[in-house]
Amino acid sequence: MRDVEVVSDASKLGQDITIGAFRLRADEETGKGGADTGPEPHEFMLAALGACTSMTLRLYADRKGWPLREVRVTLNGGPADGKYAITRKIVMVGELDAEQRQRLLEIANKCPVHRTLTGEVVIQTSEAPQ
Repeated sequence: MRDVEVVSDASKLGQDITIGAFRLRADEETGKGGADTGPEPHEFMLAALGACTSMTLRLYADRKGWPLREVRVTLNGGPADGKYAITRKIVMVGELDAEQRQRLLEIANKCPVHRTLTGEVVIQTSEAPQ
């Protein structure tokens, strides 16, 4: 896995993100003190879960030879009862039977990002030299 580098800029909350050759931007909405120049950090987390879910379902269906033509994942999240609650809705396009659809919903919970978010995460923080 490539390193992820996040660098603040002169704006209040805007962040430039570099992952290998890719450049992304993060910020907060104007109502939350940002300038809305990019997705919020939690939106990046939801995007990671959605992308991983879609990839996992495609790989599983391909391996099984199932006719899954397209996957669309819509996510939202926010605080709820002292936790962060995520809702994930999955559209599976293809001539799948009910058993295949049910199995793919089960497989969605096995994608690596889902397992990371629902498992134990250890974050080690230290100061790095300039």
